[in-house]
Amino acid sequence: MCFLDIAKSRYTTKKYDPNGKIADETIEQLKEILRLSPSSINSQPWKFTFISEEKTKSELSKVSYHNEQKINDASHIVVFSVIENVEDFENGNLTLLGSEKAGYYNRMVKPKGESEIKSWLSCQVYLSLGFFLSACASMGIDSTPMEGIQTEAYDRILQQDGYKTLFAVAIGYRDKEDANQPSITPKFRLDMENVIRTI
Repeated sequence: MCFLDIAKSRYTTKKYDPNGKIADETIEQLKEILRLSPSSINSQPWKFTFISEEKTKSELSKVSYHNEQKINDASHIVVFSVIENVEDFENGNLTLLGSEKAGYYNRMVKPKGESEIKSWLSCQVYLSLGFFLSACASMGIDSTPMEGIQTEAYDRILQQDGYKTLFAVAIGYRDKEDANQPSITPKFRLDMENVIRTI
């Protein structure tokens, strides 16, 4: 299947088949794909937590607002987190990137202050989200990106150390009756002329 066809068929899954478990070897491929995600200056300020253990999924579901059922029924939940302390990033990741990339950070990012630095770091994690959702779709795996979660509660449940939860993604296989799939509810996107500009 070409990527355009994947883009047309991919959708945010609302209802999962609770018996649809993703094979271990496929999960290992997804982990490697996330590890290879792109980021500005190769900064990689992230951590990805894969959860399939039912007790932990249940705990997370209770602090996930309207996403509770998706989390309980999905095969896995993947939590996307960003490094919490700017100094930890500068004394860790940044030291591994070489002088040219560190120079860019010190000239273009650091002078903007801590709030802007943290925003920039979080943006890198969002880049990995797009990469991940596309990978899932290419492998026939359904997914649901979720910002509707209580991130501080996630940090507590997962005992995050040095990283802060930004969002999570449920992955698995759709329930055949999921009303959000394009065959039942056609995709809505703005018209080409409203979103694409050609110069």
